[in-house]
Amino acid sequence: MTPQNDTEFSFLSAKSLTLKAGYDAEENPWADSPFEWIKSKPSRTIGALGERLIAAWFAGRGYSVERSGDSEADLVIENLRTEIKFST
Repeated sequence: MTPQNDTEFSFLSAKSLTLKAGYDAEENPWADSPFEWIKSKPSRTIGALGERLIAAWFAGRGYSVERSGDSEADLVIENLRTEIKFST
């Protein structure tokens, strides 16, 4: 039996298309935003971009910014270990 003939698959496929129609009708809140391009990236890449944006923002304001060197924090900003979370 192929997945296309499976009733469960058919049900989920139809439901997916119904849900898609509702989401396609929504206005894109990111349209014309300088951050819109980030939305097309994988979540892991989005997280890395968030770290880079925050690091640049703090460094551009004269704060010392370093990588933490371990997985317990992302950055060390002004000697404060900092975990960055970036979600769109």
